[in-house]
Amino acid sequence: MWDLYFFISLIITGYIFGQIHERRHYASIKRREEETVQMVMTSSKHPMGDLGPIKDAKLVQGGVVISVDYFKRIVTSLRNFFGGNIRGYETLVDRARREAILRLKESCPDATQIINLRLETSSIYKGKGNQIGSVEVLAYATALYT
Repeated sequence: MWDLYFFISLIITGYIFGQIHERRHYASIKRREEETVQMVMTSSKHPMGDLGPIKDAKLVQGGVVISVDYFKRIVTSLRNFFGGNIRGYETLVDRARREAILRLKESCPDATQIINLRLETSSIYKGKGNQIGSVEVLAYATALYT
């Protein structure tokens, strides 16, 4: 019986710490997005507006690898069995995508405009039964300097 209590307490502890970490990461993302909101960025291949003469153009990138916590992996296994949206992985991919874009913006703080934004997503590790363990997102674009 104690083994069951111990297992349940570990699951609850993992859930609590996972939620705390995810909330902190989202708070960090939100703060940094507010700091870089003025940077003009588009997925278009052409600059927005008239920039005048472009002095330099550089390929910039930002990448991140984020792992799913063990509790979400358990819940996801149940969701796969019954079907439906897998919110645990949705938040994982959302955090990874937003973090990669932020890292890209932070790599070129003096850019006038960032164009041709592209995102690549892949799973890094597949555990038992091809469960996703980590997600990698690479954001790359062209930074224009005037």
